[in-house]
Amino acid sequence: MDSDQEDEVPNVNFVPSLLFVKRGVAKANPDKVTLTPGELARIISETKEDLEEDGADDMDTSDDESAETHEPKQPMAAPGVTGTTIEDDEYNLAAYDDDSAAIGLHLSTVAIVDPTENIEDDVDSDEEDEIIKPSDNLILVGHVQNDTASLEVYIYNEQEGSLYVHHDFWLPSPPLCIEWLSFDPGSELPGNMCAIGCMDPVITLWDLDIQDSLEPVCKLGSKGSRKRNIAKQGHSDAVLDLSWNRHLEHILASGSVDQTVILWDLENGTPHTTIREFEEKVQTLAFHPKRPEMLLAGSCDGLVKVFDCRTTNDSNSTFTKWELGGEVERVCWDSFNADCFLASTNDGKLHYIDTRQTDNVLWTKQAHEKEVTGLVLSTAVKGMLSTASADGTMKVWDIDAHDARLVYKKNPKIGVIQCLDECQENPFTLAMGGDLKSKNFCVVNLLDNDVVSNVFKPRFENSYSIKNKSPDEAAEDVPIDGHE
Repeated sequence: MDSDQEDEVPNVNFVPSLLFVKRGVAKANPDKVTLTPGELARIISETKEDLEEDGADDMDTSDDESAETHEPKQPMAAPGVTGTTIEDDEYNLAAYDDDSAAIGLHLSTVAIVDPTENIEDDVDSDEEDEIIKPSDNLILVGHVQNDTASLEVYIYNEQEGSLYVHHDFWLPSPPLCIEWLSFDPGSELPGNMCAIGCMDPVITLWDLDIQDSLEPVCKLGSKGSRKRNIAKQGHSDAVLDLSWNRHLEHILASGSVDQTVILWDLENGTPHTTIREFEEKVQTLAFHPKRPEMLLAGSCDGLVKVFDCRTTNDSNSTFTKWELGGEVERVCWDSFNADCFLASTNDGKLHYIDTRQTDNVLWTKQAHEKEVTGLVLSTAVKGMLSTASADGTMKVWDIDAHDARLVYKKNPKIGVIQCLDECQENPFTLAMGGDLKSKNFCVVNLLDNDVVSNVFKPRFENSYSIKNKSPDEAAEDVPIDGHE
């Protein structure tokens, strides 16, 4: 009886990553996968082979690698298990069990289900919940509980006040970062995809319009397989951040514990450029929202760098850099000032930088007591910055080129906050993930606070009205001499 009670209480239960998906991109009725017995057998067989390969690699201490290279297999490789760990165990994964028996149990459970059998579902409300409405946001939530890792696809409807899990995917290891993209490899039409970086060095791409999928539609990178004659490709350690280039849609950037950034060509699923200008883990990345050639990267050596990808290749990189003094946790561009960006560090500080001034930082602010793990500078409300920290607090700031002024502070009571994101349609709606076992995910509305509403709501309404007026009408609303 005691053992049963222990199983019910998770030793590890946290949300390391999450992301809002804008409204209107998801299918109203996502496709459901029905596997044939043959396809299911293939997945189980390939996963067992991956587990055996991982075990053999762990025991192999020889350095004799085959000099011959081979093209890696393309999409539809089954997920495997990784033995990768981050040195300082930033995500508290010491208790995470990557034993092959755990994944074997999941697959065995799936295998006994007859995919041709029709199972009657409870109708009415359940069927209505299955339909994704144009007013729904998806929230992609990476979840780790004991020895399992998954991506949970939540439905959030602001008008109805609803929030629930629509479907989920099993993952081979903890999801450290998530990026949404509309580029669908192999299709000429826009897709509804997400890329996931895990403790495993291989990046997986999932189609969010497909439910009950046991494997990704595409994999970026390969740990290699001697048995199947597949060469190693891509990263060699955990992937900590991803950034999709919204102007050059076939390009995805990834930063890793292996001290590299890879620019992936999504059209053929191979690395286009590998940037090696780092001496520590690359924790955070952001392509410029308006200048597709500019990539912002922050690393654990205390440096933040802006790369010009037009002149960057495997052997040479053009970049400017700034030293911030602490490990760089998060970075983001200022959409209202194309030359500036923000960076946060593990000592709780914020740094605002103008890329035209390579010798100094415009301002630095002690924002939190511990590392700033969430950093969202609104693209719709000028100067509204939201931060989250391992100290358990979320704060809202009013910033400009000279300083940051605290507007609001909240303890959402979700433990150590790991991640933060903003709803694209409503910049006052934020989602956060933490490590409190009883509650590790929440969505908050900043307008519930009168101070936030008084400071920022007029700016949002003014910006919205200008965007939706004729040029002549909009010109009348433009501030004179920079004063509102």
